[in-house]
Amino acid sequence: MTRPLSRVGVPPVFGGSAPAPVSAPAHVPGGGGRPDASAASAVSGAAAAGLQAVLLDMDGTLVDTEGFWWETEVEVFAELGYALADEHREVVVGGPMSRSATYLIQATGADISLGDLTVLLNSKFIERVERGVSLMPGARRLLTELAAHDVPAALVSASHRRVIDRMLVSLGPEHFALTLAGDEVERTKPHPDPYLLAASRLGAHPGRCVVVEDTVTGVTSAEAAGCHVVAVPSVTRIEPAHRRTVVPSLEEVDLPFLRSLIASAH
Repeated sequence: MTRPLSRVGVPPVFGGSAPAPVSAPAHVPGGGGRPDASAASAVSGAAAAGLQAVLLDMDGTLVDTEGFWWETEVEVFAELGYALADEHREVVVGGPMSRSATYLIQATGADISLGDLTVLLNSKFIERVERGVSLMPGARRLLTELAAHDVPAALVSASHRRVIDRMLVSLGPEHFALTLAGDEVERTKPHPDPYLLAASRLGAHPGRCVVVEDTVTGVTSAEAAGCHVVAVPSVTRIEPAHRRTVVPSLEEVDLPFLRSLIASAH
């Protein structure tokens, strides 16, 4: 398969968002730079000089929910008496709820606090997810392949912990050595902090991690952390670049391909 590489800048954008399951993976309650002992031990299964970990976004990357977030935002603002124009969708996709919610309050002039809007959005979103959610094509196979070859996988999302834990019911918590939510870090995507923290907690070097993302916000975060990126665009277009490969679907992504990205760079 052909995966062209070319150099192009990526501007940061606003993004939309975010009961611990049995056998849940370790999750990081924000902060801290030292590797978590139990999670870091997972890296021993990967060659130190090769691919050490795969860090995966959730909404729009592993689960088909980016449309759910927009529908939720439209529904909530309709109940508040405001119609969201489609032009706002590309602005809010892919990042922390605090930024997308703040943007939508400012864009509409809605008389609601950020805290109250966040609660409404999360509650409505979970109600929608409870009616069923589909995994993205190739997601289940990729997670199973990583687990079978002892390659540590981390779920790194701008969504809140209560949303991630609900999604893990569909994704399978056993597939992840670590999960990190947007409300567990001081600065989430597009800042590098989530991916730097996830790599640190796994005892992996960011330059030997591959991040799988679907939005410009997530790509910006991963690249700022120094990771290799596989972009699978969902709503907005993403161009190939140095250390960034764009593919149409996770069905194009397998373990030999991920390892080749690290091998070709070292």
